Amino acid sequence: MRSLLCAAGAAGILWTAAVVPAAADEPDGFTIGDSRITESSGLAASRAHPGVYWTHNDSDDGPYVYAVDGRSGRTVARITLRGIGTPRDVEAISLGPDGNLYVGDIGDNLGGSWNHVWIYRFPEPKKLRDATVTATQFDVKYADGPRDAEALMVHPRTGRVYIASKKQDGGGALYAGPQRLTTSGTNVFRKVAPVDLWVTDGAFSPDGSRLVLRSYFGARIYRWQDGRPKDLGSVGVPVQQQGESVTFTPDGRTLMYGSEGGDSEVKPVGLSDGQLPDSAKDDPANGDGSNGGGKDGSSGSDLDPGFIKGAMVFAVATALVVGLRRLVRRR
Repeated sequence: MRSLLCAAGAAGILWTAAVVPAAADEPDGFTIGDSRITESSGLAASRAHPGVYWTHNDSDDGPYVYAVDGRSGRTVARITLRGIGTPRDVEAISLGPDGNLYVGDIGDNLGGSWNHVWIYRFPEPKKLRDATVTATQFDVKYADGPRDAEALMVHPRTGRVYIASKKQDGGGALYAGPQRLTTSGTNVFRKVAPVDLWVTDGAFSPDGSRLVLRSYFGARIYRWQDGRPKDLGSVGVPVQQQGESVTFTPDGRTLMYGSEGGDSEVKPVGLSDGQLPDSAKDDPANGDGSNGGGKDGSSGSDLDPGFIKGAMVFAVATALVVGLRRLVRRR
């Protein structure tokens, strides 16, 4: 029942912002067509392979990470991780400035009952083909006790790893790991800021100046300043069956949102004005940066009230189904 109530509460933030349409030069969305990927829960845009996105299943899968072509939706590589334990609840993936992929086995739908979770790290492959690679495993704990989390982000400048927990006792929060992860002991993550959002994923912009955190039906964007987030307001999200993932495109001007389910769609939402990362605003090709957003960096809503009402009804119904499915699956 708790899962159902939390999911229903998350639905209330669906239309905090209107979706900003992608500009003509921004990427199209795509559909993940691999029948093995039924619970895509994390998303990261490749730096070594333009147009490719890394993803993985949520649970009930092996130690696999998939490279998906963002034009055709076809899987171009499946990477098998060795040297780690059995994955428990893999929820997130992020690229670090060291060229490594970081995979967050950080989910805990039992209300934050596991005394530790794991992060796996391995180099982004130079060639896209099925392969088995040795990954490094890091043990993780939180300074204030177990958390249920689905978002892991590596800062593209400092390399520090962050985790955003879901709302639970005391609310959600953003946690920072040590300056460098270690295999010689437990890596303790400490709270750096509260987060009033049922976070299902997050991502740093490529230049590190923006952080986006999404929930099932909403998202907020932050300016990253002195190792802390400064809230810039809500940002648009597309309507999806179960919003699970988000990443920036390599130029930082578009968010790509993913969802769970077979043949799940990844949809783009363009950023504008104050939402844009600093490097994107400085790009002459960006023009005046106007794309329908507000001056404060938030997206204004001019949707028809009837449409909004209908969408919220759909959101609540979907959230209840999602919560029930997860509750049954975990028992």
